[in-house]
Amino acid sequence: MILVDSNVFIDIFTQDTEWYSWSLNALSDAASKERITINPIIYSEISIGFHSTSELDNALSNIGVLNEQISKDVAFAAGKAFVKYRRNGGKKSPPLPDFFIGAHANCSSYKLLSRDRHRFLNYFPNLELINPSN
Repeated sequence: MILVDSNVFIDIFTQDTEWYSWSLNALSDAASKERITINPIIYSEISIGFHSTSELDNALSNIGVLNEQISKDVAFAAGKAFVKYRRNGGKKSPPLPDFFIGAHANCSSYKLLSRDRHRFLNYFPNLELINPSN
């Protein structure tokens, strides 16, 4: 299973001039090999470009994207990553969405498709990440 970060979908839905091609190819490649999924955090982040849940659900369904819930184990792991972030000098006060996304992929032993490499690998070093540097 591959968890797909919101930045990949946003690149595709907005036809981002810099990242559209990479994101579209990476998502297509991922979907041809394994099931792809998101979670409520990712759903929320990509929802801003849509007028209704049914419109977003249709777009995701057309791509074959599953939508999984976040378990308490994932929330716990996200909190622990946030504590490490704060100890390393991080300034944000609430846990960042990337911690929930990274913890979800890590706890579920999923690969993560994302353009964001730094935070995920710093706080989830065992995470298998699919990104532009691969």
